[in-house]
Amino acid sequence: VQLVESGGGSVQPGGSLRLSCKASGTLVSANIMGWYRQAPGQQRELVGTISLDGRAERTNYADSVKGRFTISGDVAKNTVYLQMNGLKPEDTAVYYCNTFRSALLDTNWGQGTRVTVSS
Repeated sequence: VQLVESGGGSVQPGGSLRLSCKASGTLVSANIMGWYRQAPGQQRELVGTISLDGRAERTNYADSVKGRFTISGDVAKNTVYLQMNGLKPEDTAVYYCNTFRSALLDTNWGQGTRVTVSS
Protein backbone atom coordinates (compact mmCIF):
# COMPACT_ATOMS: atom_id res chain seq x y z
CA VAL A 1 0.00 0.00 0.00
CA GLN A 2 1.50 3.28 -1.09
CA LEU A 3 0.39 6.86 -0.68
CA VAL A 4 2.20 9.72 -2.40
CA GLU A 5 1.35 13.29 -1.48
CA SER A 6 2.31 16.26 -3.64
CA GLY A 7 1.46 19.89 -4.29
CA GLY A 8 2.85 21.57 -1.21
CA GLY A 9 4.80 24.79 -1.26
CA SER A 10 5.16 28.26 0.18
CA VAL A 11 2.36 30.79 -0.10
CA GLN A 12 1.39 34.09 1.43
CA PRO A 13 -1.55 34.38 3.81
CA GLY A 14 -4.79 34.31 1.88
CA GLY A 15 -3.28 32.19 -0.87
CA SER A 16 -4.35 28.81 -2.20
CA LEU A 17 -2.80 25.42 -2.81
CA ARG A 18 -4.12 22.13 -4.11
CA LEU A 19 -2.63 18.97 -2.68
CA SER A 20 -2.89 15.57 -4.33
CA CYS A 21 -2.64 12.10 -2.85
CA LYS A 22 -2.09 9.25 -5.26
CA ALA A 23 -2.92 5.88 -3.74
CA SER A 24 -2.04 2.41 -4.91
CA GLY A 25 -4.61 -0.27 -5.61
CA THR A 26 -8.23 0.62 -4.95
CA LEU A 27 -7.78 2.38 -1.64
CA VAL A 28 -9.75 5.46 -2.59
CA SER A 29 -12.94 3.64 -3.53
CA ALA A 30 -12.74 1.08 -0.75
CA ASN A 31 -11.90 3.25 2.24
CA ILE A 32 -12.67 6.46 4.02
CA MET A 33 -9.67 8.61 3.13
CA GLY A 34 -8.37 11.36 5.36
CA TRP A 35 -6.09 14.35 5.08
CA TYR A 36 -3.98 15.02 8.13
CA ARG A 37 -1.37 17.60 9.07
CA GLN A 38 1.43 17.92 11.56
CA ALA A 39 2.76 21.31 12.51
CA PRO A 40 6.24 21.67 14.03
CA GLY A 41 6.26 20.46 17.61
CA GLN A 42 2.66 19.34 17.49
CA GLN A 43 0.81 16.08 17.09
CA ARG A 44 -0.67 15.07 13.80
CA GLU A 45 -4.29 16.15 13.46
CA LEU A 46 -7.17 15.28 11.20
CA VAL A 47 -8.03 17.92 8.60
CA GLY A 48 -10.93 16.14 6.97
CA THR A 49 -12.21 12.94 5.43
CA ILE A 50 -13.90 11.78 2.27
CA SER A 51 -15.86 8.67 1.48
CA LEU A 52 -16.23 7.64 -2.14
CA ASP A 53 -17.59 4.14 -1.67
CA GLY A 54 -21.21 5.01 -2.25
CA ARG A 55 -23.31 6.93 -4.71
CA ALA A 56 -22.74 10.24 -2.98
CA GLU A 57 -19.43 11.78 -2.04
CA ARG A 58 -19.36 12.49 1.69
CA THR A 59 -16.91 14.82 3.37
CA ASN A 60 -16.25 16.04 6.88
CA TYR A 61 -13.88 18.78 8.06
CA ALA A 62 -12.20 19.97 11.19
CA ASP A 63 -13.70 23.20 12.47
CA SER A 64 -10.39 25.00 11.90
CA VAL A 65 -10.58 24.48 8.11
CA LYS A 66 -14.31 24.35 7.49
CA GLY A 67 -15.31 26.75 4.74
CA ARG A 68 -11.72 27.15 3.52
CA PHE A 69 -10.63 23.63 2.60
CA THR A 70 -12.35 21.20 0.24
CA ILE A 71 -11.61 17.50 -0.16
CA SER A 72 -12.48 15.74 -3.38
CA GLY A 73 -11.58 12.49 -5.05
CA ASP A 74 -11.22 10.73 -8.36
CA VAL A 75 -11.86 7.01 -8.07
CA ALA A 76 -10.64 6.32 -11.60
CA LYS A 77 -7.30 7.93 -10.78
CA ASN A 78 -7.26 6.53 -7.23
CA THR A 79 -6.43 10.05 -6.07
CA VAL A 80 -7.81 12.40 -3.45
CA TYR A 81 -7.29 16.14 -3.40
CA LEU A 82 -7.21 18.87 -0.81
CA GLN A 83 -8.05 22.33 -2.11
CA MET A 84 -6.90 24.91 0.41
CA ASN A 85 -8.10 28.49 0.09
CA GLY A 86 -7.70 31.41 2.45
CA LEU A 87 -4.54 29.94 3.90
CA LYS A 88 -3.37 31.20 7.28
CA PRO A 89 0.03 30.97 8.96
CA GLU A 90 -1.44 28.43 11.37
CA ASP A 91 -2.05 26.12 8.40
CA THR A 92 1.72 25.66 8.10
CA ALA A 93 2.41 21.94 8.47
CA VAL A 94 3.35 18.76 6.69
CA TYR A 95 0.20 17.35 5.13
CA TYR A 96 -0.45 13.63 4.80
CA CYS A 97 -3.20 11.47 3.45
CA ASN A 98 -4.08 8.03 4.70
CA THR A 99 -6.99 5.69 5.06
CA PHE A 100 -8.95 6.55 8.18
CA ARG A 101 -8.35 3.04 9.50
CA SER A 102 -4.58 3.12 9.02
CA ALA A 103 -4.41 6.55 10.60
CA LEU A 104 -6.15 5.24 13.71
CA LEU A 105 -3.52 2.49 13.85
CA ASP A 106 -0.81 5.09 13.16
CA THR A 107 0.56 3.10 10.27
CA ASN A 108 1.21 3.35 6.53
CA TRP A 109 2.08 7.03 6.41
CA GLY A 110 3.62 8.49 3.28
CA GLN A 111 6.31 11.13 3.13
CA GLY A 112 3.83 14.01 3.26
CA THR A 113 4.02 17.35 1.52
CA ARG A 114 5.07 20.55 3.28
CA VAL A 115 2.92 23.66 3.27
CA THR A 116 4.33 26.95 4.52
CA VAL A 117 2.16 30.02 4.88
CA SER A 118 4.02 33.22 5.65
CA SER A 119 4.39 36.78 4.49
